[in-house]
Amino acid sequence: MNGAVIPHTPIAVDFWQIRKCPQVRLFFLSHMHSDHTVGLSSTWRNTIYCSPETGLLLSHKLKVDKKWIHPLEVGESHMLSLDEFDLVTMTVTLIDANHCPGSVMFLFEGYFGTILYTGDFRYTPKMLEQPPLNNRKQIDVLYLDNTNCHPEQTIPSREEAARQIKALIQRYPDHNVVIGLYYLGKESLLMELALNLATWIIVSPQKLEVLELLGLLDVFTTKEEGGWIRVVDQSQINYSAMVEWNKTHPTIAIIPTGREVKVLHEKIYVVPYSDHSSFQELTEFVAGLKPCSIIPVVKNHACEAYFRRYLSSKEIVCDEIQVPSSVAQFMKLGEIWKHPLPCRKVRIPNSRPRGVVFELSVEKNLPKR
Repeated sequence: MNGAVIPHTPIAVDFWQIRKCPQVRLFFLSHMHSDHTVGLSSTWRNTIYCSPETGLLLSHKLKVDKKWIHPLEVGESHMLSLDEFDLVTMTVTLIDANHCPGSVMFLFEGYFGTILYTGDFRYTPKMLEQPPLNNRKQIDVLYLDNTNCHPEQTIPSREEAARQIKALIQRYPDHNVVIGLYYLGKESLLMELALNLATWIIVSPQKLEVLELLGLLDVFTTKEEGGWIRVVDQSQINYSAMVEWNKTHPTIAIIPTGREVKVLHEKIYVVPYSDHSSFQELTEFVAGLKPCSIIPVVKNHACEAYFRRYLSSKEIVCDEIQVPSSVAQFMKLGEIWKHPLPCRKVRIPNSRPRGVVFELSVEKNLPKR
């Protein structure tokens, strides 16, 4: 489980174990991957702040009642109350995390200082060139996606990984292709393959519901005869499945992931296509931000030591953070506050990214279904 309760605040991100955080009043969801939603279900009864796309997926997949989902526009700053009397407020800005549809980073600013929570993200230089991070404001605490925080590990750009996948497919011109994915992620790769290789992408009816909900390009079909590239859950790619698929038609399987995967068949290929930042990208990101401190999102992977040279010399002493009395009282209420807190939009200069940006042409004709 990846998530955190922000110390000395009533704020939690991707953390849903209420009994372990009775003081939390504001819950934020960075994206809809399962390791960030542990504890969330249809029985949830508190306001959740997230991106509009994540809000749609939250209702669709986990059946959370829509009245508890409070979507916030990406690229906008929003002022939220931190107590029941609206005496103390904070500003939260959602930043495109470039990880999967709807994924965001949260920039919190309030009595506790300035905190950037990346969730899962894939760094691009534009993140530091656009509001709100382009003004080089001091980040007191950086909660960093340290999934790939290994200096010896080299991960190619997604563009290079996509080229590797297309080259691999072209090596087998008479084969069907099965691609193993999870519930959410890699949609831009699928659309790129559809447009470049002029084929529909075959998906399950359940997967198509999600893709249509997100309003993605119309390159997906549920008809088995509609194309020769098919998407399945990654767990379905194994030795026995490969044997069965190849009885019907020559087939290769591709697993696009930065994780280690045990390959059990000669025609299963793992390509390092990752939606998490590489170590080199993390270094550039931290060096550009110069935060005062770093807290890893993935708890069992230490990372601050690698970036110590890039940290600000400003000292942050968490124990000295003064919690306003009205906020402290709010955090001590006997049960979770179920009423929505006041939320106001704050105008700041910005460009407005929305989810993952797909820079693909739709001019290329696909074969008819």
